[in-house]
Amino acid sequence: MMQISSDSATNKHSLINVMHRFIAAANNMDETIMVPSLLRDMPLEEQAASQTETNNNNINNCQNDDEVQCPSKQQRDMYEHYLLLKSIKNDMEWGLLKREMSSGASFLEMAVKQEEQQKSIMGALPLEDNADLERQFHFHLRGLFGVLSKLTLQADHLTNRYKREIGGGNFTR
Repeated sequence: MMQISSDSATNKHSLINVMHRFIAAANNMDETIMVPSLLRDMPLEEQAASQTETNNNNINNCQNDDEVQCPSKQQRDMYEHYLLLKSIKNDMEWGLLKREMSSGASFLEMAVKQEEQQKSIMGALPLEDNADLERQFHFHLRGLFGVLSKLTLQADHLTNRYKREIGGGNFTR
C-alpha cells in the first residue's frame, strides 16, 4: 500500500492540499447554507453584471430586429451552482463509480467495464503517445490544480454571498 509522506501533506502546493482546501470550502458552504432553496433565481454576481451590460447594449436591437439574438434567459443561478459544487465534492470523496453503481451494476462489473474502456483507449493510442505519459500527466495535473483552485474560490464566494443575502455578513470567512 502506498503511503503519503508528511512532507507532501504539509506542502501548500501539493495536490492533496489543494483537494483538502476545496473540500473544506465545500463543507463550509454546505454547513453555512441551511436553506439552499433561498438560492433559487438568485443570479451569480458576475452573470448579473454582464447580463445587465449586455441588455443595455442590445435592448434596442432586441425590440426592433427579429434576427438579433437576445441574451439568454436561461442562465445558471446560485442554487444550480451550489448543487454543482456539492456534486463535484461528492465525486471527489466517493469517486465516480458510486454514481455509476446506482444503475444496478455490481462494483466488480463496473470495475471490469472501466478497465475494458481504458484498454480500448490505450490500444487506440500510437506507441509515441504512450511514451509521452509524463507530459500528459503534468498537463492534466496543472489543469486539475487550476480547476480546484477556481472551485474553491467559487464555493467561498457562494458562501459569502449567501451570508450577505441572509444578513449574516459579519461571519464571512
